[in-house]
Amino acid sequence: MSTFLRTLGLDLPVLAAPMAGGAGTPALAVAAARAGGLGFVAAGYKTPQALADEITTVTAAGVPFGVNLFVPSLVPVDPVAFRRYAERLAADARRHGITLDPEPVEDDDHWHDKLDLLRQRRVPLVSLAFGIPAPADLVALRATGALLLQAVTNVEEAKAAAEAGVDALAVQGAAAGGHYGTFTPTRPAAAVPLTDLLAAIRNAVGLPLVAAGGITTPEDVAAAVRAGADAVSVGTVLLRSDEAGTSAVHRAALTDPARTGTVITHAFTGRPARALRNGFIDEHGEHAPYGYPAVHHLTTGLRRAAAAAGDAERVHLWAGTGYRQAATGPAAAIVTGLAARL
Repeated sequence: MSTFLRTLGLDLPVLAAPMAGGAGTPALAVAAARAGGLGFVAAGYKTPQALADEITTVTAAGVPFGVNLFVPSLVPVDPVAFRRYAERLAADARRHGITLDPEPVEDDDHWHDKLDLLRQRRVPLVSLAFGIPAPADLVALRATGALLLQAVTNVEEAKAAAEAGVDALAVQGAAAGGHYGTFTPTRPAAAVPLTDLLAAIRNAVGLPLVAAGGITTPEDVAAAVRAGADAVSVGTVLLRSDEAGTSAVHRAALTDPARTGTVITHAFTGRPARALRNGFIDEHGEHAPYGYPAVHHLTTGLRRAAAAAGDAERVHLWAGTGYRQAATGPAAAIVTGLAARL
């Protein structure tokens, strides 16, 4: 077992990935930890108070866990393109009783408030997505005593993260569901097999590696470890588990035989993310501007209303390429099973 895993007190090299927006729950984080792995409180899109409440819940369970933060990484949106997109989505919004705000909303997801919270409520691990924090913020995070796990998608990002002084890297392949953690979101995702990406980054930096993206079977886990990963992070395979907060419409879509694949799209949030293909992507994907978090805020109300109405064609159905492997049942059993070939 690697020093990274021993430091965190883990028995299994399987992490339940942070899934912001509802699928990730305190119960899922606790279940993964009780199986011998580790889970996360996903801080993205939450208020500082909501984050504090979830940290309290998982801390009370007495298990190791992490907190995942979205690093401020503004992708400026063209105001004209943004308003044009809002007009394009207006009919969908009216169908669900929603009015869209034609003015872009840019924010940092309560970044500094969440840093302040982590200084007060210390956790074992903090993972970072979308970019490397500013040097002063890294100093503040380091002062919390948490290990820092930086998401990267290529060798160049891995080198930059290592130079910045993080403790470990979450190596995300393009097969991953949900947001692609690239530092350069307007560039296409490179279709490099995860095992090849792990080997390249292992040769470039000496940090512990957590493999993520398309890992849904025990064979996938074993292959990632052979390629140099200290652990793996899984999300899609847990979306139908008992403890996941995945919406009913999302759960149903994962097993819908009419849905035959996933695509990377920025139509929902202005950042690239992999999802099950649906009507929203087909109708609006090629017209969507890049712009995060502006596009995310534009579509949030519509997506929430569509999910409540059971409208799978207007919801972000985040899923990796291995979505057919998403299993029902206790998350602990899924996590344990994934380590069966090690």
